[in-house]
Amino acid sequence: MLRHYKVWGKVKRTGLKTRHYFFMISYQAARRIICEQLGKVGAGAAGVEEVSLDEAAGRVLARDVTADRDYPPFARSARDGYAVRAAEAIEGAALTCLGEIKAGDAPPALGGGAICLQIMTGAAVPGGADAVVMIEHTERAGDVVRFTRGAVAGQNVIPQGSEATSGQIVLSAGMRVGYAELAQAAQVGAAVLRCARRPRVAILSTGDEIVPFAETPGAFQIRNSNAVSLAAQVRAAGGEPEMLGHAVDREAELRERIAAGLREDILVLSGGVSMGKYDLVEDVLRSMGAEFFFDAVAIRPGKPAVFAVCQGKPVFGLPGNPVSTMVTFELFVAPAIDLRSGAVARALPFVEVVLAEDLQEKPGMTHFLPARVEWEEASADSAGSASGFGRVRALKWQGSGDIGAMVQANCYLVVAAELSHVAAGSRVPILLRGEVV
Repeated sequence: MLRHYKVWGKVKRTGLKTRHYFFMISYQAARRIICEQLGKVGAGAAGVEEVSLDEAAGRVLARDVTADRDYPPFARSARDGYAVRAAEAIEGAALTCLGEIKAGDAPPALGGGAICLQIMTGAAVPGGADAVVMIEHTERAGDVVRFTRGAVAGQNVIPQGSEATSGQIVLSAGMRVGYAELAQAAQVGAAVLRCARRPRVAILSTGDEIVPFAETPGAFQIRNSNAVSLAAQVRAAGGEPEMLGHAVDREAELRERIAAGLREDILVLSGGVSMGKYDLVEDVLRSMGAEFFFDAVAIRPGKPAVFAVCQGKPVFGLPGNPVSTMVTFELFVAPAIDLRSGAVARALPFVEVVLAEDLQEKPGMTHFLPARVEWEEASADSAGSASGFGRVRALKWQGSGDIGAMVQANCYLVVAAELSHVAAGSRVPILLRGEVV
């Protein structure tokens, strides 16, 4: 039974072929379909391995990390100052300082009488003390400390176990490890982490016109730039690229290369997914038992994007023009890599900025235009309010084959499908290119 999002739209005959294809769907609906289907075919199916902490950046945890003791393991001072009993350190009181405690010292107990101990940030608060008065709120003459502000019990003291208690989960399975997570793991002594194996993503370019990038192309050939950019995008998304080279537009060769790609966790093809006589990818996949979920998305560039599941593996057919390939990877393949890693699919990193120049686009599809955003430094006005924003301009480009435009771009300017005109000064969404600063 076909689901509601698998409604056949039209039948088109091209040459001797009859091609079924779907009505176009929005890119948001396409992403929802991918996430739903990846859950069925086994999100996190790439496997698990042990990774040393110094190599775990960017990996996805497959097992919780717990605290090996309380954190902090003792009541800790949050400021440089004096450890006191709050009841004695009232405003104007004078106490005798009997010594000092620095970070790493075993603190002496605070005995009775009008006394205090000097303490440094991070040091253990001595037994008997219940507050730390900042040094800025004191005056000292010899060993006598006078308090210009009164103390309150608990001030500037971080209680033992207030950050985490022994055995508490501090990092959860499914989290992606960044610098803060690395620091947390190091703090609790997790020298080795159980992580999801990076999904292996097979990359196959198609087309008679393609030659390897290191070769000199003929007069009507082009170098294989898509494989290189896709490999970089796979790595940035947390996967391991497996390069399958390129296949010519012959069914037998396509079938052989696709079969090799299906041995990996995800298969990504570029080219061969439009309606031309030699666009054979969908026909070959269908002959190999693929189930298709969409093959047209209402975006520009990237309309003829394909998602299928073949022999239990997610397969993406991306358009062959380089900018289309880059856009559709970010929209559709990146969340699949997240899910195959055992993580939640990350939301697209949209940011709202100001449009610098009027924009006119054909409505009916969501446009992802190569663009450049310039960021203004935040400043404070006379009322103390911070202000700062980005200003974006769509770049001039010659269509989805224009790699040079993407070299200049640091984002995509997103124009909603229902819009034909966007005025300068409007707030507009941009999709950031994650690897560009």
